[in-house]
Amino acid sequence: MIFRARLGLGSHGAERYGWTQLIGDLSGGVIAALIALPYGLAMASLMGLPPVLGIFTSILTAPVIALFGRNPVLIGGTASATVPFLALAARQHGVAGAAQLSILASLFMLLFAVTRMGRYMAKVPHAVVTGFSCGIGGMMLVSQLDIILGVATPLGRSASTAAGQFAGVLQHLGDARMVPMVLGIAVILVATLSARLSPHAPAPLIGVVLAIVIARVFGLREKEVGVLPAMLPPMVLMSWKLRDVVSMLPSAAALAFVSSVNILITSRVVEHFRGRHKRMQPSDADRELGAYGLANCIAGSFGAPLSVGIPARSLAVVRCGGTTALANLFHAAVLLVILWLGSGLVSHIPIPALAGVTAWMGLCLLDWSAWRRLPKMTRVDAAAFLVTATSVMAVNAVLAVAMGCSLYGLHALWTRRLRPASMPETV
Repeated sequence: MIFRARLGLGSHGAERYGWTQLIGDLSGGVIAALIALPYGLAMASLMGLPPVLGIFTSILTAPVIALFGRNPVLIGGTASATVPFLALAARQHGVAGAAQLSILASLFMLLFAVTRMGRYMAKVPHAVVTGFSCGIGGMMLVSQLDIILGVATPLGRSASTAAGQFAGVLQHLGDARMVPMVLGIAVILVATLSARLSPHAPAPLIGVVLAIVIARVFGLREKEVGVLPAMLPPMVLMSWKLRDVVSMLPSAAALAFVSSVNILITSRVVEHFRGRHKRMQPSDADRELGAYGLANCIAGSFGAPLSVGIPARSLAVVRCGGTTALANLFHAAVLLVILWLGSGLVSHIPIPALAGVTAWMGLCLLDWSAWRRLPKMTRVDAAAFLVTATSVMAVNAVLAVAMGCSLYGLHALWTRRLRPASMPETV
């Protein structure tokens, strides 16, 4: 019965799973995997982790999400929203520290599900979510400028904020090199053109393939990804000292909160594009967080970054006609086959090309339509959007979300203060 439900069959089997549904799920899973490949590698590299771990996030979490998740075509994977948290943990404590933070955040997500907090997190103001997305997009773009320009910026890389990294790049603009610029910018331009020509195309993968061809044909030499192990990574040895755990709890709680909001918002967007405009049931949000929390506990044990819902992959499945959780399983299976049979080709991807993928995704997340709508927003929405977006760049992601949400609380208090102290009751 569980598997029948996950396949989308009715309670009495009125709707049968046939070849049409299978082809939609298979094609959607393949396209989602092709999109995931360069993006997963780029995200893990951005976090300071071995690139292959970004792929294993999808492979390890997909079966659990497909079985227990609420939205059958919500495809999970390594996401930009988690970068600030895991990058800091990896920089301070290595792969083990990032894995430990992921597991603690996963436990918080399970706690959110058990205590039924998911239904309340789904109510985070849209302006804060949009501002956070734009801020992360700007951070992703800035973080890759030194690699794309080919400049050495040790000061910029050690900076704790995107603003500090940008300042470091500006100081070394005179040292920019042509080869990484050609490879990185080629990926950005080709991915943009591919996405405009066909929403079904794996745009970042097309850009990366072109970068490999350019490097081979013209003999351009740049650092490459290197050999990727096709085997499951070993479980990470972690030291669970009380002092270390306590020090990580605030970051873990913030990471869990941001990831949970990301998952629930993405699920709503995917349901909208599937043509289902009904509001999520309260229990749906809790169930989704429980599935991702369980899946991420498993992934974190192997050092893989946290998995959240990915809009690009999920919408690719919908556009290809995918309707059931099998699309999620196909997506993971194709990634596994690519690592097993095509790791040699993947190892030759130039690092500037991966930087181009990250920068392109950053440009997509900037959501220019939101900036154009800014004059039409209410004052509190506009302020929350701007404060959240700029705070991600200037401070950090945790304070950015807190500051954006706090504006609504201040607005409510101010509105209540302006009301007359006593109003005659109407009987």
